[in-house]
Amino acid sequence: MDLLDQINKENVPYHVAIIMDGNGRWAKLKGKPRVFGHKNGVKSVRETIKAAGNAGVKALTLYAFSTENWNRPKAEVKTLMALFLTSLKSEVKELIKNNIKFQIIGDQESLTKSVLKGLNKVIEQTKNNDALTLTIALSYGSREEIVNSFKNISKKIVNKELSIEEIDENIINNHLYTFTLPDVDLMIRTSGEKRISNFLLWQIAYAELHFTNVLWPDFTKNDFYNAILEYQNRERRFGKTGEQIKTTNEI
Repeated sequence: MDLLDQINKENVPYHVAIIMDGNGRWAKLKGKPRVFGHKNGVKSVRETIKAAGNAGVKALTLYAFSTENWNRPKAEVKTLMALFLTSLKSEVKELIKNNIKFQIIGDQESLTKSVLKGLNKVIEQTKNNDALTLTIALSYGSREEIVNSFKNISKKIVNKELSIEEIDENIINNHLYTFTLPDVDLMIRTSGEKRISNFLLWQIAYAELHFTNVLWPDFTKNDFYNAILEYQNRERRFGKTGEQIKTTNEI
């Protein structure tokens, strides 16, 4: 039986986030430069987007480039940005064909005008699609995101647009980069590392975490489906007891 057929479509995570890790190590194992790994990781992105759509996932967020990644060698950063734009341009027809909405989160001010222009073009072309929302975290850092949200909330308080008493989780959510997205249900990290690495710290409060030893360029649709199957075998309690969850489900 195909793994996709084993998935309970009534219990699919709405929002899946992935830390795509292991491109450099994959390339090193093959005696190739790191860029070789990044280029081969593109096919895993393509296959994962397709798998998410087939499984019924409605939001997929991929960690492509962190704020810390700017500290990498300039040549690698330049190649990564060029690769990202080239790949996006080649995939835009598929995004439109499959009714996928594209968006980005992160510090846009740190991106070059050419990169922003290319990104905004695809965002505009896909803005009315609604089968799946594909979000790319680019120049993204969760701590920076939270700091910026507090600054923006503080400005509104100073300008008397908001009172301190009004601040709650919803207010904070609405000032994050991800204000259009629900919380993450399932987070996947490849390559065997078991860290969150400053990714969606607020949004994963109750997410299920799935760590796999597979390096990102080797990540396939079946690896994605296996993560969902594992998710479906877990009991999500959100602070409640197992008995409470069982009673609620029986009502």
